[in-house]
Amino acid sequence: MNFLRGVMGGPSAGPQPSGADTIQKLCDRVASSTLLDDRRDAVRALKSLSKKYRLEVGIQAMEHLIHVLQTDRSDSEIIGYALDTLYNVISNDLEEEEQDDSEEENSAKQVDDLGSQFTEIFIKQQENVTLLLTLVEEFDFHVRWPGVKLLTSLLKQQGPQVQQIILVSPMGVSRLMDLLADSREVIRNDGVLLLQQLTKSNAAIQKIVAFENAFERLLDIITEEGNSDGGIVVEDCLLLLQNLLKNNNSNQNFFKEGSYIQRMKPWFEVGDDNCGWSAQKVTNLHLMLQLVRVLVSPTNPPGATSSCQKAMFHCGLLQQLCTILMATGVPADILTETINTVSEVIRGCQTNQDYFASVNAPSNPPRPAIVVLLMSMVNERQPFVLRCAVLYCFQCFLYKNQKGQGEIVSTLLPSTIDATGNSVSAGQLLCGGLFSTDSLSNWCAAVALAHALQENATLKEQLLRVQLATSIGNPPVSLLQQCTNILSQGSKVQTRVGLLMLLCTWLSNCSIAVTHFLHNPANVPFLTGQIAENLGEEEQLVQGLCALLLGISIYYNDNSLENYRKEKLKQLIEKRIGRENFIEKLGFISKHELYSRAAQKPQPSFSSPDHMMFDHEFTKLVKELEGVISKAIYKSSEEDKKEEEVKKTLEQHDNIVTHYKKVIREQDQELEELKQQINTLTSQNEQLQATVTQQVSQIQQHKDQYNLLKVQLGKDTQHHNSHGETFQMNGIQTEEVSKLKEELEEWKNKHELLQGQLKEKDSVIEKLNSSQLEMGTTEQSSQTSKFGGLEHNNELQKELEMLRSQIQLQSVEISKLQMEKQKLQVMTTTADPMLGDSGATAATGSELEGRLEQEIKELKSQVKALSEEKESLKQHLDSSSSTVAILQDEKSKLQREVAESKKEQDDLLVLLADQDQKISALKIKLKDLGVPVEDEDDTESGDQGDEDEDGDEEEQD
Repeated sequence: MNFLRGVMGGPSAGPQPSGADTIQKLCDRVASSTLLDDRRDAVRALKSLSKKYRLEVGIQAMEHLIHVLQTDRSDSEIIGYALDTLYNVISNDLEEEEQDDSEEENSAKQVDDLGSQFTEIFIKQQENVTLLLTLVEEFDFHVRWPGVKLLTSLLKQQGPQVQQIILVSPMGVSRLMDLLADSREVIRNDGVLLLQQLTKSNAAIQKIVAFENAFERLLDIITEEGNSDGGIVVEDCLLLLQNLLKNNNSNQNFFKEGSYIQRMKPWFEVGDDNCGWSAQKVTNLHLMLQLVRVLVSPTNPPGATSSCQKAMFHCGLLQQLCTILMATGVPADILTETINTVSEVIRGCQTNQDYFASVNAPSNPPRPAIVVLLMSMVNERQPFVLRCAVLYCFQCFLYKNQKGQGEIVSTLLPSTIDATGNSVSAGQLLCGGLFSTDSLSNWCAAVALAHALQENATLKEQLLRVQLATSIGNPPVSLLQQCTNILSQGSKVQTRVGLLMLLCTWLSNCSIAVTHFLHNPANVPFLTGQIAENLGEEEQLVQGLCALLLGISIYYNDNSLENYRKEKLKQLIEKRIGRENFIEKLGFISKHELYSRAAQKPQPSFSSPDHMMFDHEFTKLVKELEGVISKAIYKSSEEDKKEEEVKKTLEQHDNIVTHYKKVIREQDQELEELKQQINTLTSQNEQLQATVTQQVSQIQQHKDQYNLLKVQLGKDTQHHNSHGETFQMNGIQTEEVSKLKEELEEWKNKHELLQGQLKEKDSVIEKLNSSQLEMGTTEQSSQTSKFGGLEHNNELQKELEMLRSQIQLQSVEISKLQMEKQKLQVMTTTADPMLGDSGATAATGSELEGRLEQEIKELKSQVKALSEEKESLKQHLDSSSSTVAILQDEKSKLQREVAESKKEQDDLLVLLADQDQKISALKIKLKDLGVPVEDEDDTESGDQGDEDEDGDEEEQD
């Protein structure tokens, strides 16, 4: 209580104000009254006094109000009053609204301290926050709404402490998520504000909220409110989404995997008439663009950024942003933020960069969007932030985009410049900005052109061909010469810094460009003169860049010019500047404050045009070259010679290794093609096996049909026997006996036919067995197809056994018929001829004759069908056996080719091992000489990164 008395000010003795006395009485009523109505009236009175006597109510009544929340849960009215009173005491919002503009800042600080102290008292007992979470679950409006406001105020005052209490509370975050589903908009909107405070700077709570389906609910609210045309509720939802996604890779991945990026596209649908945008719409759209940038920020992991960029292209979000970019009537700040957003959506993504290159502005004639943007960048009348945004967009378009770099540089080459002059190219705009009178345009154009040359030695050499017409009557000069001419004319610092950054980028890792630069006899004296002078602080930056440019001319010098060899340039530095002084001037760059700011992030963000000095990519170049140039200055001529020899040897070995890598890649491709052929043949083999299986099943069906016919034949034989007995009783005519003889002859013919078919099947089986013995000596990889053929042969053997058994049965039946024939002949000799004249016997004989003829015809047709089917099966078997033999030959050929490829790979690996030993020995020598040498792990990781990038580009194509 002592510190609270200090806050009240003055000693505690003396007569108290009437308000404090009243508050004391009300607190006594709340504590001692037994009637609920009396306690309710007292709490209502405290609520009315809490705004005017905030300090007194907080000191005297807080404990009693918390007790009311614990004991009077059944009465929602008194709970609501108590929560409102606590909110008035703890919240600083009410005090800030009532303050006049003329009040001093220390009173505002005192108010903040008061709210923070009361919050600390309330959360000292964690049960109070848990109790408040329970009350927020109540559906009663008079309880839930003040509970939400009170909890929001607690989070504002003591955010981290209250977050930790809610985090450890069972289902604490889940209870608060239910507020978004409340049908009462007031509670839902305040619930969004509560979750904003809850998710600030707490990744654990952000993850819980995200996995409680927050993205779905918030996007639904934004859609219901009208997207960018909505009110402040849309703004609050967007701020909450930013809290959930910013610097939270887990939530970003969840957002992408949940296909929520696709739901952002309708946000950016703008009409043709873009005049008269409300302030709220501008704010909403600005936050929406920032949310897109959160997902594709360069600070995110590269894999996550790339996947989000691809998703934005496929769902049409990038196309929608480009539509806003080229639309008319869009407010300037929205246009600037849209340019920045498009920049990061296309940065490092080849597919998006190619699409952006194809976007045209709606002009007559149509112009590429890149050209229109560059026109704004070199126009000094455009706002500064817009020009910075265009420069960032151009940098992102060229980032890891060699195709785009080539297109920009090609517009400067003599063979591609439009002779008619009807259209302005990107290269012409950059040259115009490079040599204009506006220093900011000079700097932006120089940095943009430097990005077109970044890590591309081929384009650096091609840019040496660019010729410029300076004035009428004078011969054209090269772009490199014109840059050095302007540099020596003593222009503004910003212009000289931009030109020096361009020259350093151009000459780095390009010996031909260094030779062209040194070929001008005025360049080296100008640089040494700039470095040797003692100038003011503003010129120190220029001196450092001149030292860097001279150091690059030494480090990447191929000694092709006799007067400007490495050793002579070092001697020149020693005589005119001094090595220590040169290294000191070189260190001016990295020690500069603006250098540190530019090195932090890729986007150029400057408070004013005067601070626009360094580019982010150039800071990487300085960091890379500063150390090696310092070492190169102190090296002797002998060390340089040894280093050159070692470099040449390393280059030779690198070429050999590159050659062998290329050979290995080609062999890998051949192996892949062979594997594909093997897979094709395997699939064909599987199809043939399936065909054989199908044929086996057909044979089984025919067997079943044959068995069925045999059973029917047995029944018919029994039926014929019964008719024969009847004939023996009634007498048989001689014509019937002759017919039976004919039937017997037919059965004999059938028997002979089946015997012939049996012999044919036996010969087929012998051939298959002989081929099986020959195929048994082949490799183990072809055994699967052989086993399929053996199983087929076994099935055929089983089928022939069945046919043999059937033939035996038929021979038995034939013998029976012969016995019947003999009996009938005996009966004809002894039978009475008069019996054949009776009408009943004639009718029975004719009926039997018709039935026998019909059955004999059916048997003939069935036997004929069976023989045809057996012939077709035999043909299928012959074709399958020939196919298996062909497959075996092809497999043996492929295996021989694979063995030869493996042998060649082993030879190459032996050669590579020898080369690696030689390289390691040479690298050891280099390290002994003090030359920095990259480790194999770095080189291999770089190669692997290149291969991965190539793979990504192929997938995108």
